[in-house]
Amino acid sequence: MAERRLDLITIGRAAVDLYGEQIGSRLEDMVSFAKYLGGCPANIAVGTARLGLKSAMITRVGDEHMGRFVRETLAAEGVDVASVTTDPKRLTALVILGIRDRDTFPLIFYRENCADMAIEPSDMRAEVIGSAKAILVTGTHFSTPGTDAACRHAIALAKQSGTRVIFDIDYRPVLWGLTSHGLGEERFIANDKVSQHLLTIVSSCDVIVGTEEEVHIAGGSINTIEALRKLRAVSKALIVMKRGPMGCVMFPGDIPGTVDEGILAPGFPVEVYNVLGAGDAFMSGFLSGWLCDKSLSECARLANACGALVVARHGCAPAMATEIEVKDFMARSRGMVKPRLDSGLNHLHHTTTRHETWNNLCILAFDHRIQFEDLAARYNRDFTAIIQFKHLVAEAFSETKNDKVQLGLIVDDRFGEEVLFRFTGDKRWIARPIELPRAIPLEFEGSTDVGVTLRAWPASHIVKCLIFYHPDDPDTLKTQQSQQLLRLWDAARATQHELLLEVIPSQGRPGDGTILAKAMQEIYDLGIKPDWWKLPPPDKIGWPTVTDVVQQYDPSCRGVLLLGLDASEAQLAEDFSIAATEPLCKGFAVGRSIFGDAAMAWFSGKLDDRSVVEQVAHRYRRLIDLWQQRVLASAKTA
Repeated sequence: MAERRLDLITIGRAAVDLYGEQIGSRLEDMVSFAKYLGGCPANIAVGTARLGLKSAMITRVGDEHMGRFVRETLAAEGVDVASVTTDPKRLTALVILGIRDRDTFPLIFYRENCADMAIEPSDMRAEVIGSAKAILVTGTHFSTPGTDAACRHAIALAKQSGTRVIFDIDYRPVLWGLTSHGLGEERFIANDKVSQHLLTIVSSCDVIVGTEEEVHIAGGSINTIEALRKLRAVSKALIVMKRGPMGCVMFPGDIPGTVDEGILAPGFPVEVYNVLGAGDAFMSGFLSGWLCDKSLSECARLANACGALVVARHGCAPAMATEIEVKDFMARSRGMVKPRLDSGLNHLHHTTTRHETWNNLCILAFDHRIQFEDLAARYNRDFTAIIQFKHLVAEAFSETKNDKVQLGLIVDDRFGEEVLFRFTGDKRWIARPIELPRAIPLEFEGSTDVGVTLRAWPASHIVKCLIFYHPDDPDTLKTQQSQQLLRLWDAARATQHELLLEVIPSQGRPGDGTILAKAMQEIYDLGIKPDWWKLPPPDKIGWPTVTDVVQQYDPSCRGVLLLGLDASEAQLAEDFSIAATEPLCKGFAVGRSIFGDAAMAWFSGKLDDRSVVEQVAHRYRRLIDLWQQRVLASAKTA
């Protein structure tokens, strides 16, 4: 096929999934839910995009918070959302799901008059359909006259432009009005009208995919071979039948006498954790091969691997695998019964699904708590003064503009909660501290269970943890510190937060990068792989040792940010000159060197509010300029 702008356009369901977090519970008893993108076509759009395809979606979302969530999530995953229409009259679809046991997955569809069921033929534009190698339609969107007309129009446009048509049978009896709302998990109810309706669609398709039960409904028979032959009688399409843990079987031509005479592709035997979304993952894997002209056996192996990964995870769209992790799983799958517990796969999934790209960061850090408390005590000021001063620093940050670097902030919630409220949600780099200041061994702010604390944080907030850790510390202290770091690591991963570790081996400026590198290595040896490191500036000799450790243990690490340790501007300029030549260094996160003098003068009554803002902004800009100068100089030298 000639080169086209898009590989795949999925059409139809785009919803918000609310997944119960209490595994083994009835929906009636669940008390907390995780919010994910959902809907079969939306899941497949994400799944194929993660596997390297150029995917787009045609659907509608509501003009409200959940509609924006669906649109933003699709876009963040690399899905083209130009044909996602905002419908001002309808709400975004909602689904509530749970995991009762390995065979029971209760769900409730809230889809009456929802936005994606309002798509119409005019939403299907010839130039969009013709720009893709294939479109994907699903059975749900043939269940009402309006959506049926829209999808049939899309198929007609595809035929005119030579775009291939993939049909995911995606049979949900409740969405055809065949069960009560409370039986959303029901997967099969025989119905002649539905079967006859689906048979009128398959004649236009190039690929038909479904479970054995879905083949039964589409073919109008509970005898599998008979159903397949009814489909073949009206369609020349490749038929792919999913068989759960047994893998799949494909029928590119005539239907044989038995199912096992088709082209068999064995599955990957893994423990079933959650079947919801596994079929969408299967389709994503299959299409990632089929649309790139791979052999059927390769397509099926990819499909089965993707399905196995998602069946072992919580959620649908967020559980979709990336190309890197699928390859890793296929290479190591023998004996891997519980992929969700494999630390290597989990780390690959985390690092290859991070959305934002950060580089050339200039971070204003004012998460200091003890230092401000000491300052307030010295000048007989109460803690409200600390809150007020942090607002002034935040204003200085807000007034600082520079489109050649990425700006961000580190601020605490003890005195800076309102600052966090102000800047959260506008795509800035934001980190907040979790450590109890000056605690050795490490202790955490908030609950003794750090996971409880992090669960209340926005997912976009990076967890910053300062630890005073030296390789020569006593073993007892190192054991205590290690246990705390492991608790934090588990909590950050469980709550889907990035982790920044700030490591200071000793007071002052250690300079010796070998000490830093040794401390980092010992933390890596615990199985902890931070997204970010925040470090005292290594010297020229020390940088290579730090870089070597990171490259050895975690090449996917986001990078290193330099901390200031109240250094002078001249000292920081020297540190920047060295660091700017290091690809691992992504910028700086400096605080007291920027606001320290202003804080002293303001708390003592020698500086007014506006002067604080101007002085802090001025020093922040000067450091940004220094960093840019060093980066540009380094680039010219290179």
